[in-house]
Amino acid sequence: MSLGRAITEIENGSVLGVELGIAAADPAVPIRTLGVTGPPGAGKSTLINALISELLPDFGRIGVLTVDPSSPVSGGAILGDRVRMSAHSANQNVFIRSLAARGHLGGVTRATRSVIELLGAAGMDLAIVETVGTGQSEVEVAELTDLRIMVCAPGMGDGMQAIKAGILEVADILVVNKADLPDADRTTNFLKGMLMHRGHTERRVAIKVSTLRSEGLVELAAAVRDRLGEANGAVLQPSCEIHDARMRLARDAAELLAAQLLEGRDPQVKTLVQRSAEGTLSRNDAAREAIRIMAHMTA
Repeated sequence: MSLGRAITEIENGSVLGVELGIAAADPAVPIRTLGVTGPPGAGKSTLINALISELLPDFGRIGVLTVDPSSPVSGGAILGDRVRMSAHSANQNVFIRSLAARGHLGGVTRATRSVIELLGAAGMDLAIVETVGTGQSEVEVAELTDLRIMVCAPGMGDGMQAIKAGILEVADILVVNKADLPDADRTTNFLKGMLMHRGHTERRVAIKVSTLRSEGLVELAAAVRDRLGEANGAVLQPSCEIHDARMRLARDAAELLAAQLLEGRDPQVKTLVQRSAEGTLSRNDAAREAIRIMAHMTA
């Protein structure tokens, strides 16, 4: 099965897709992850396009996932981000794929984590995840990635929005993109001042970048390499490993059960759905009965 087809199965939430995602999760095959988020129009895709060229010498194969709002008609991903990264479309070492958010809060899909793990199993060294940058997505991308970049455009409005969203607590690198435009210096200084005020200057940095003039990209790439290297060397405590394993097990079991129920044609499942719809069975009892039925079917 091709990588694209496997991702489609995961994205659709089919039983096969869930099983592929679980099978791809191999701790022995680590993949570094970089999240890029920010408001619409900040230039995230153009920045990623330029950053790929800087990072390829250090990360031999790079996968890019652009998590888009779903089309209201087809439920598919909008492909604008992929068009803006077309410079790498012929590069065998770069894989670019759009994922539809399908109405999920914040834009990061339920399937994104599994697709990242699949990219690792396919031999990718770095996964870059671009989100739609609205509200909850910053928190979600922080949970999915080793390193987070917040992209702002010049102007105090973007800077204040970053503060209001609490992004200083989530982002590792703040990028003022389109630095060739007016107010870039003021926005950069504003963000640096906020970092200093909150005592974040050791770990977090604000960098001014202009992809049009190729300015700041070397500094940004160096910051990414350094911080991903630190994340790669981090050692989890045993208690954290047990907690993470428990969370993975709970997530995998829930997703597999959901996929089996949604695809299930078993008469018992159909009856259960009908009773739940009619209100003759409480949601709690229906959920417990669904678990019992599915456990019996897979035993």
